[in-house]
Amino acid sequence: QVQLVESGGGSVQTGGSLRLSCAASRPTLRIDAMAWYRQAPGKQRELVALISSGGSTNYADSVKGRFTISRENAKNTVVLQMHNLKPEDTAVYYCNAVHVANRYWGQGTQVTVSS
Repeated sequence: QVQLVESGGGSVQTGGSLRLSCAASRPTLRIDAMAWYRQAPGKQRELVALISSGGSTNYADSVKGRFTISRENAKNTVVLQMHNLKPEDTAVYYCNAVHVANRYWGQGTQVTVSS
C-alpha cells in the first residue's frame, strides 16, 4: 500500500512556473515507478512525466523542455518542476505510483494557467 499526497498547485499567468510535490508513504527509492498525470475538464487523464526506480524519465511531447520530474529520495518525494506554463497546461494534476503491480493515486492538485 502506498499513500500519496500532492501539494504545490495554484494559479499562475502564462509563462510562469510552479513546483508540484508528491509525498509518498513508502521510500520512493523502493517504488517501481512514479509519475504525474493530468486531467483537464472534458478530457481523459494523460501521462505528463514518469520516473523509474532507476531514474529514467519519460515526458509527454507537450511538456518536453518545460517540465522536469525528479525524485528526492531522502524526503520520499517526487517533484514536478514546471516552467513556461501555458493555458493548455490547466488541469488537475495527479501523482501516481506503481509498486508490486499495483497502481496508487493521490487526491490531485489544481493547476490553472491564465493568459
